[in-house]
Amino acid sequence: MLVKVLSSSYLGIEPFLVEVEVYVTNGLPIFNIVGLGDTTISESKDRIRSGIKNMGYFLEPRRVVVNLTPANIKKRGSHFDLPIAIGIMIGMKFISDYKGVLKDYILMGELSLTGEVRGVEGIINGVLLAKSKGFKGVIIPEENMDEASIIKDIEIIPIKNIRDVVKFIEEGVVRSKRVLNVSKVYQNNLDMQDVKGQIRAKRALEIVAAGGHNIIMVGSPGSGKSMLAKRLIGILPPMSESEIIETTKIYSIAGELNERVPIVVNRPFRDPHHTSTATSIIGGGRVPKPGEISLANNGVLFLDEFTEFDRVVIESLREPLEEKRISITRSLGKMEFPAKLIFVAACNPCV
Repeated sequence: MLVKVLSSSYLGIEPFLVEVEVYVTNGLPIFNIVGLGDTTISESKDRIRSGIKNMGYFLEPRRVVVNLTPANIKKRGSHFDLPIAIGIMIGMKFISDYKGVLKDYILMGELSLTGEVRGVEGIINGVLLAKSKGFKGVIIPEENMDEASIIKDIEIIPIKNIRDVVKFIEEGVVRSKRVLNVSKVYQNNLDMQDVKGQIRAKRALEIVAAGGHNIIMVGSPGSGKSMLAKRLIGILPPMSESEIIETTKIYSIAGELNERVPIVVNRPFRDPHHTSTATSIIGGGRVPKPGEISLANNGVLFLDEFTEFDRVVIESLREPLEEKRISITRSLGKMEFPAKLIFVAACNPCV
């Protein structure tokens, strides 16, 4: 029996649709996953088997082949656990999608050995993809509910375990949804009015905030450079809805979201240490991920002790500060990350 379940993945910050094809048939009891999946996806076999069994279902020794389409693009992440598991359960006739629910929803989620569904990275990208493709909604872990709730006009189905998915597919039963209280999301409390004196420096930062300019502050240690820089985001205008979504996408992919900060509603302020590498500042790696310059998108990147940074790091800032984006090319392809930010540097004067 061939079952098709929809999921998503992403290159850079751009999502794309992944069709999870699950073929269950008689034959030698093997479990193969094809379609250019990474090690995390290959290891999902044991999580899926244990998760289904611990939910009370008996897995017969059958031949299972899973194909992740398109097969020519590398896929990574543990969020394919859920769609693969549901495909197997339908293929083995544990459940029936007689209402045709699966063709209208994208599924994402990592399985534990007990069958619980855990939160994953990049959920908001999948939600945006589902909305742009005209799907009815997404089925996601309850842990990611707050992150996904900022996308409007699409149905969000939060689940806690495999049984919740079964109830929704067969009966349309949905766990109670909570509404995100944005006022309880972490807010920046640093205020420019706390700074006494420094009239010229504060005036310079007002001009920076008004025009989106970059600035370098030179002064003796303890003169207040870091204090002023940290309060710059307090005089910047509030983030628009599109800026909140764009910035949250980047933080979701980078794994920077948590229970305290489920979405990014404040302009980000990033201040990496001067020993940071070029890759951590600009982004990249074997599997390209956003660096500090992209995590500061729509906010402020502050490099204290600027002259102590490696020359490669300083030279690497030229293009992204001018183009407002950073392009990273690997064998996987070319990926672009946004870098629309205010750059603030600070250093001590020569003596």
